[in-house]
Amino acid sequence: MRDDLVVSFDRALRTLAGHATSSRPVPGANLADAVLTPDERRHAAGLMRVNHTGEVCAQALYAAQALLAREPGVRREFAQAAREEEEHLAWTQRRLSELEDRASLLNPLWYAGSFAIGVAAGVAGDRVNLGFVVETERQVEEHLTDHMQRLPGSDARSRAIVEKMRDDEARHGAMARAAGAADLPFAVKTLMRFAADVMRVVAYRI
Repeated sequence: MRDDLVVSFDRALRTLAGHATSSRPVPGANLADAVLTPDERRHAAGLMRVNHTGEVCAQALYAAQALLAREPGVRREFAQAAREEEEHLAWTQRRLSELEDRASLLNPLWYAGSFAIGVAAGVAGDRVNLGFVVETERQVEEHLTDHMQRLPGSDARSRAIVEKMRDDEARHGAMARAAGAADLPFAVKTLMRFAADVMRVVAYRI
């Protein structure tokens, strides 16, 4: 357990310090960058900042959930998903730099809150833990689809990143479902959506 805590702490430091890495190529890196108006650039950056913050939250959630998972197989699944989410973090971080913008100033707060939520899910047992992944990824898929529609039409680089992220999130949800996820109560799903909506509104601007 002590080693797991060290790994979890290291992940938090790397996430908040902006040291995410990716073994896969950045989606859309071979595409020409669009010439965006100032308003389009600001809007695209706001959406990508939301997605970057979502990946900060994902790192915290998966770290906490893996820490408290009972079954080694479930813990391995969380670790693999967390690695892919770190790649998403690196991709969105790079795209924000290309758009000459920054990550959310509240990322430490988002990380701490998400870690606490992950601990609560983990304490409830593996089936609930997995059910939380299923619902989280379902909601993330929805908002990424929404971002695909809201990004400036010429911003092919951002769109390529969001599309690949959406594919990965769908796979993570399917993995959790196949592993025996429990269906969460409607009230829990509603609370999760409310918390995500607050994050999206605030992170778009701050």
